[in-house]
Amino acid sequence: MKRTGAGMTAVPVEGPGIRRAAADDGFLDSGAPGEQEGDDSPYQGYVYAYPHKTAYRPLDPRPLLRDVWAGERTDALFLYLHIPFCEMRCGFCNLFTRTGAPEELTSAYLDALERQAEAVRDALGDAPRFVTSAIGGGTPTYLSAGELTRLFDLAERITGVDFRAIPLSVETSPATATPDRMAVLAERGATRISIGVQSFIDAEARAAVRPQRRAEVERALDTIRAEGFETLNIDLIYGIDGQTPDSWRRSLDAALAWRPEELYLYPLYVRPLTGLGRQGRAWDDQRLELYRTGRDHLLAAGYEQVSMRMFRLPGRGGTTEYCCQTDGMVGLGCGARSYTRDLHYSYEYAVSARHVRAIIDEYVRLPREEFAVANVGFHLDDEERRRRHVIQSLLQADGLSRADYARRFGTDVLADFGGEPARLAERGWLEIDDRRLRLTPEGLAHSDAVGPALFSSRVEKLMDGYEER
Repeated sequence: MKRTGAGMTAVPVEGPGIRRAAADDGFLDSGAPGEQEGDDSPYQGYVYAYPHKTAYRPLDPRPLLRDVWAGERTDALFLYLHIPFCEMRCGFCNLFTRTGAPEELTSAYLDALERQAEAVRDALGDAPRFVTSAIGGGTPTYLSAGELTRLFDLAERITGVDFRAIPLSVETSPATATPDRMAVLAERGATRISIGVQSFIDAEARAAVRPQRRAEVERALDTIRAEGFETLNIDLIYGIDGQTPDSWRRSLDAALAWRPEELYLYPLYVRPLTGLGRQGRAWDDQRLELYRTGRDHLLAAGYEQVSMRMFRLPGRGGTTEYCCQTDGMVGLGCGARSYTRDLHYSYEYAVSARHVRAIIDEYVRLPREEFAVANVGFHLDDEERRRRHVIQSLLQADGLSRADYARRFGTDVLADFGGEPARLAERGWLEIDDRRLRLTPEGLAHSDAVGPALFSSRVEKLMDGYEER
């Protein structure tokens, strides 16, 4: 059974499917680039973090977290809490999440998260300082209002974080954005609420195996706005079966009626283990057409483009400045990543319902000492750190500052990676001058091909060798 809304139960839905990618901040796991999309597709993969989790491998020996964090700056940390539960498995989803979690499992999960927080806090040393935070999943608001209160209490008590004093972003869904839950989030300091609507057209929601109605979506948005959160983000998907430029514009206009501070537009992806077959080149053309339609529609409505996916109202920069891809990220919860300068680490990754459930079931049984080590991860050498900076910067509309790169690494980016930027420039996707490397409008449209094109051969080999499960 599963909980929906304010605690009702129903049969969980395990849809075939398609999935939405996670937001640019990278709170959620996305499928690896290149999976099932053709090599010449503009939609090879959503690159929100480098390297992708499918490049992680078991660490042997497993390092102690106190050694991993020794020498790291801990005065400007990012805290991320992962809740891997949802009320349903939408047709477009391959996130690390499970459906139908009973109350005894969510309670056991919070118990385990508390043990993990204690072990991690010990590893961080004296007086770590958190300056930004997020709660993602899954759907964090799958937790009841009481469970959300417990989550905030344990995080603040153990880590010392003050959620009311720093930016806090929380993911939600139409079914779980209930007044009692939103009241807890508002009272505990949430500044940004991100809701996955995907489409305001009921027929398109059904096509994406997301059985929601627009009336439910509107009620959720009304509840969020009533609490006065600083930033509302609405996620929408283009490329749903049966979607047309006209229906896409109608869905965009329905979102714009709420004047959200942010909007994310995601292409529908083909992913392993989600059941959607190859769509072919015509589908690529459809997605590109819808992307351009959505981009132009939002620009005409007064929004500015931050990346291929992210659009925001002018003047909103700085209100929710978080970036999960940066060093100094502390992830708590099964599925959460942590980033230091030299090591990215997490737990096992899976997509299929059976394997996700097994990983969560193991997590809730772990004793405190098991949380004092890193289990699965990727060691970054100097080249990978440089490549990561290039990828993160180029996929933003502002592009890469050559001066910033030189200050950080002591060399010019073209001296390090000249051949790859040159090839992108030859395709008309990249502009290069004395100050910046910046994607052209067409380059931004092809961000999902640009990112994978910049992966190292080491990362590509590891990703190719990853066994989906």
